[in-house]
Amino acid sequence: SCPVAIQCLETAFGVSVEDQALAVSQTLPEIFEAAVGKEPEHFRTNSEPVTPSEDDIAEAERLKTEGNEQMKAENFEAAVSFYGKAIELNPSNAVYFCNRAAAYSKLGNYAGAVRDCERAIGIDPNYSKAYGRMGLALSSLNKHTEAVVYYKKALELDPDNETYKSNLKIAEQKMKETPSPTGGPGGFDLAGLLNNPGFMSMASNLMNNPQVQQLMSGMISGGHNSMGAAGTSPSTNDLASLIQAGQQFAQQMQQQNPELIEQLRSQIRSRTPSASNEDQQE
Repeated sequence: SCPVAIQCLETAFGVSVEDQALAVSQTLPEIFEAAVGKEPEHFRTNSEPVTPSEDDIAEAERLKTEGNEQMKAENFEAAVSFYGKAIELNPSNAVYFCNRAAAYSKLGNYAGAVRDCERAIGIDPNYSKAYGRMGLALSSLNKHTEAVVYYKKALELDPDNETYKSNLKIAEQKMKETPSPTGGPGGFDLAGLLNNPGFMSMASNLMNNPQVQQLMSGMISGGHNSMGAAGTSPSTNDLASLIQAGQQFAQQMQQQNPELIEQLRSQIRSRTPSASNEDQQE
C-alpha cells in the first residue's frame, strides 16, 4: 500500500514527510508542468510518425534495390549506406532494417544486426526473416540461448524453412555444450581425436620424420641449421618444407583413415550456422 511504501522510503533514506526543511514550494504535477513548458516545441508536439510521401516511398524503394545490388556485389559497406538512406525516407518499412541487418552481419557488426532486427520486429512482429537473421546474429555473438528463442519464433512463422530448422538444431547443440579443458575452439572434440589410434599412429610417423624433426628442433633451439640465424624467423624454404610435411600428413590420413577425415569434416560443417536463404534480400 501507499503508506507502507512511504514508510519504507523514510526508513531507507532517513527522512520524514513531516520534515519541513525538505518541503518544496510546488507539488509534483506543478513541477512536471513547469519542466514540460521549458522543452523545445518539437518535443511537445504529437509524436506520431510522419507518413512519407509517395515520392519518398518510391525513392526509398530505389535505394533499397541499389542496396540489394551492392549486397550481390559483396560491397557490404555501400549496402549499409543505401539501406540507411532508404530508412531515413521511410522508417516504417521493416524490410529496410532487416536488409541492413544482413549487411551488418556480413561486416561482422553483429550488434548492429541485432539492433536492426529488433527494429524490424517492432515494425512487423510476424516478419519471420527478421527472427531468422536475429538468430544468426545472436549465434555469432555466442548468445545461443537467445538465438534458440528467435529461431523457434522464425519456425513458428515459417514452419517449412529448412535453414531455420538446421540453425535451430545447431544453436540447441551449442547451448547444451559444456566447455572442456581438452576441447578445442567451439567445442571441438580434441580429446576424442587424440584418443583415436589411427590419428595417433600417423602423428607419430610424422614426428619421426627426420625433416620434421630437424625443422622442429630449429624452432625450439633457434639454431642455425634449419632456422637461419639464432632468434630470427624461419626462412621461406623452412616454412614451405613444414607445410609440405603437413600436406603429406593430411594425404596419409586421407588414404589410411578416410572415415576419420569425413568425421572431422562433418563435425565442422554441422557446427556452422547457415545463412542460405537469409542471404536473399527483399
